[in-house]
Amino acid sequence: MKVFKFGGASVNSVERIRNLARIMQACPADRIMVIISAMGKTTNALEKVAESFYEGNKTEALSLFDAVKQQHLTTARELLSSGYESCASRLQDFFTEVEWLLHDQPVRDYDYYYDQIVCVGELLSTAIISASLNETGISNTWLDVRDIFRTDDDFRDAGIDWAFTLAKVKEQVEPLFDKTPVIITQGFIGATDENESTTLGREGSDYSAAVFANMLDAESQTIWKDVESVMNADPKQFPDAVALPELNYKEVIEMAYYGAQVIHPKTIKPLQNKGIPLYVKCFLDPTLPGTVIHNQPIPPLPPVIVLKENQVLVEMSSRDFSFIGEQHVGHLYHLFEQLHIRPNLTQNGAISFLCVLDNRPEKVEKLALAAAEFLDIQVKKDLSLLTVRHYSEEKLKELTGQRQLLLKQQTRETIQLLLD
Repeated sequence: MKVFKFGGASVNSVERIRNLARIMQACPADRIMVIISAMGKTTNALEKVAESFYEGNKTEALSLFDAVKQQHLTTARELLSSGYESCASRLQDFFTEVEWLLHDQPVRDYDYYYDQIVCVGELLSTAIISASLNETGISNTWLDVRDIFRTDDDFRDAGIDWAFTLAKVKEQVEPLFDKTPVIITQGFIGATDENESTTLGREGSDYSAAVFANMLDAESQTIWKDVESVMNADPKQFPDAVALPELNYKEVIEMAYYGAQVIHPKTIKPLQNKGIPLYVKCFLDPTLPGTVIHNQPIPPLPPVIVLKENQVLVEMSSRDFSFIGEQHVGHLYHLFEQLHIRPNLTQNGAISFLCVLDNRPEKVEKLALAAAEFLDIQVKKDLSLLTVRHYSEEKLKELTGQRQLLLKQQTRETIQLLLD
């Protein structure tokens, strides 16, 4: 049994959905669990719907959502013939879920509404693709993952209840393979015990696939992407990026921790726990070897580069020149947990504490206001955080140029530089 995960770029057009079918036809495995993301930029479009709704712009929210509806109905019409009507009926159920909500007034936190609205992207894409595969002769069963993945109510970053979810996989998912060789379901989403939709964190579809791989004891997991393999840097930022044919779990976890976008940070552990290899393959050219990730030693790697733009430096200093001690730091980490903030870098000095964050204005503002009750606060925006593993001085000079260095953190393997 294998697990495949297709990201949004691999299903962002009719031709690419047909290409997915060709990939499936070329994989004669008896059982394949297929996890699929929302199409293309659908998640971004639904985020705008959520923002408009929460700001009280009901008419705008409904208009933005109608554009999402029409896009998916058009895609379904182009792909389907005899199966269009039944697929459109299923899509309409999901449209109604969101439209009922959009006619209400927001009375809960934004993150709750974000999850109820954004989750529909995966439901729409999988409904269309499942119907299309069935029409092309790839027999499959569509599954609403919200019936399987039980989560807590930490909206936008929900945690999975492993015991409950494993029981559901054994009870509901495994028997489906006796009916069809392929199961189509969604990544990124789940539901609470009150049937409220949740999301597992941005790019959480990789993690969803890994959870299924673990619980189904898969022989492998494959992530199909629009790049030839895992690269040593984002080729959109660094055109000279090179392919990495082989990695181990530890290296990928380090890359993910520092912000590399190829593999979601939570993805590796479920695979590592059962020694399941992870393949990263190119859906544009499936004949390319891609990258295999396993638990074995690997040859020396070139510098691995992660560049995070739009960073914010928050400097917190004691007001009376007393030391920043355990009490202050403990209080700050409590704020991080309370506000669901994950600093990309922290540094503790004698009378100051520095942290570098992604620029999410509402969270940065809440942190600054809360910390200002007991510390002086300075905030500097529009910065870049450069992380290089397996670095060399020559490579660092090439990457930093004449930019001003604000903060540096260094170990034997990894260096992080905050640049203005």
